[in-house]
Amino acid sequence: MKNQISYSPEVRERAVRLVFEQQKEHESQWSAIKSIASKIGCTEVC
Repeated sequence: MKNQISYSPEVRERAVRLVFEQQKEHESQWSAIKSIASKIGCTEVC
């Protein structure tokens, strides 16, 4: 079984908000997710 990292609700809310705000600046939603995840210290896969 993998170790699962648990992020606080605040971090999750911020990540989701950033994806929606910056999605137009990326080729796809997935590329926005990867970019933002790396910037805030998360992984793109939950």
